[in-house]
Amino acid sequence: MRTPVFLFAHGAGAPSAHPWMQHWAKRLEAAGAVFPFDYPYMQERRKRPDPLPALIAAHREALMQAKKDHDGPAVLIGKSMGGRVGCHLALEEDVAAVICLGYPLCGGGNPERMRAEVLLKLATPILFVQGTRDSLCPLNLLESVREQMKAPNQLYVVEGGDHSLMVTKGQLKTAGETQDKVDERILGKIRAFVANQDA
Repeated sequence: MRTPVFLFAHGAGAPSAHPWMQHWAKRLEAAGAVFPFDYPYMQERRKRPDPLPALIAAHREALMQAKKDHDGPAVLIGKSMGGRVGCHLALEEDVAAVICLGYPLCGGGNPERMRAEVLLKLATPILFVQGTRDSLCPLNLLESVREQMKAPNQLYVVEGGDHSLMVTKGQLKTAGETQDKVDERILGKIRAFVANQDA
């Protein structure tokens, strides 16, 4: 199997240099080449994300650069907004898979502001990694969307995880767990999912 390249997109509020992004970029190196990038608004230190077409264009440019450097299957992986923009790009570009770490299904956590249209159009295989405490993506709403999707899709649930997949210290202690173990299981699921796309 060829080594995949993970094009890793950040969320709306923090750049690729953020410790959470750095932590996951390092973990993902165990599964393939990792290409983190920043959207222009973040490079320019503007707080408000650019309009969606500009985000998609920047994501495409980063994908083309990653493909120049690596010839393995391209996987679009992103935190929150980065995952959503990756879904939009996957409608237009040929990639092996999309992975969403905390998909922002409900704008501002409001179930009446669903961002499901792109998911229903998608044909590319997609993995959702979602925490049970993520108010931006209630699992019952995601489940109903997944049932309508035509793309092959999988869901990995992080019990007690928030929008950043972090489990509370109290819950970790009760379960005799560490965040490191939780993250290792997430990585295992990502590796299995990506390997399955290249089978």
